[in-house]
Amino acid sequence: MPRKPQAPRPPRAAAPKGLDVEPRDVGSRDVGPLEPEVFDPQAIDPLADLISPPRGAKSAAKAKSTIKSKSATKAKSAAQPPVKGGAKGAARPVPAAPVPPPRRNKAVANAAAAVHGKTVAAWSDEEIVEAFSRFEAQNPEPKGELDHTDPYTLLVAVVLSAQATDVGVNKATKGLFAAASTPAAMVALGEEQVAHYIRTLGLYKNKAKNVVELSRLLLERHHGEVPRDREALEALPGVGRKTANVVLNIAFGVPTIAVDTHLFRVANRTGLAPGATPLAVEEGLEARIPDRFKLHAHHWLILHGRYICKARAPECGRCLIADLCRWPEKNF
Repeated sequence: MPRKPQAPRPPRAAAPKGLDVEPRDVGSRDVGPLEPEVFDPQAIDPLADLISPPRGAKSAAKAKSTIKSKSATKAKSAAQPPVKGGAKGAARPVPAAPVPPPRRNKAVANAAAAVHGKTVAAWSDEEIVEAFSRFEAQNPEPKGELDHTDPYTLLVAVVLSAQATDVGVNKATKGLFAAASTPAAMVALGEEQVAHYIRTLGLYKNKAKNVVELSRLLLERHHGEVPRDREALEALPGVGRKTANVVLNIAFGVPTIAVDTHLFRVANRTGLAPGATPLAVEEGLEARIPDRFKLHAHHWLILHGRYICKARAPECGRCLIADLCRWPEKNF
């Protein structure tokens, strides 16, 4: 009776590299040791590729890491400035660039100036006369930079200039004064329309309310005229001591000194009239400035602070009074 053929045996998985391969018995013959096969982890565990990286991945990752390391080292070397001189092939350190004086915003600059003002020696009378004589020789008739045509438009412009630049105010009042240039016309224009014209200014809604109300009070109390009295001016909405001083000085020729942020900084930085508050600075200047300079004194000092003795970077090289100034951080 013929023998039934046997089904072929499934091949055994090759032993991992490094293990000896035992000979196997095929039928009655000994075929010797099997040829070693490449070990495939998936033959044992199909999820092995999720645990172990494929062949060659470790080598590729290592090579990539080496390239990155070399590139970083090269970039670091390139970033260091070359040095010259010294021993043959060695380099000298390149001197560092000079550090510019610190830049400050207006609030910080004014606070620093006020602190400095407490420590400086007072100017002599001769120094004060010398400083204002130089200002006068350079600009005999200084003018304010707010556009206006009469005391009323000046008053409105100064009220609008709070926390705003003169340039910005002039842009806003160009249309406003074309629409209303008298107290009666401003009241008729109304708060909403005034706000529309000055909407580019900070706090424009509150300023519009003040402008309309002060116009109404001028009609009610002063027959539509701007009063020449400080107390009457300061009783109007939006009018403080500085605004009253500007109007009295420019509109009526009263030798007042209006202390704004620029003048406050200049007075403290230079040591001309140190003070912790605008009123203290104003009183110090009025006490020290000779009468013949008082009418234009606040204009000279405001313009000096705006264009020369700036908050962030004072241009001491252009300063007329740099030799008299007590500020220790001069920027030439």
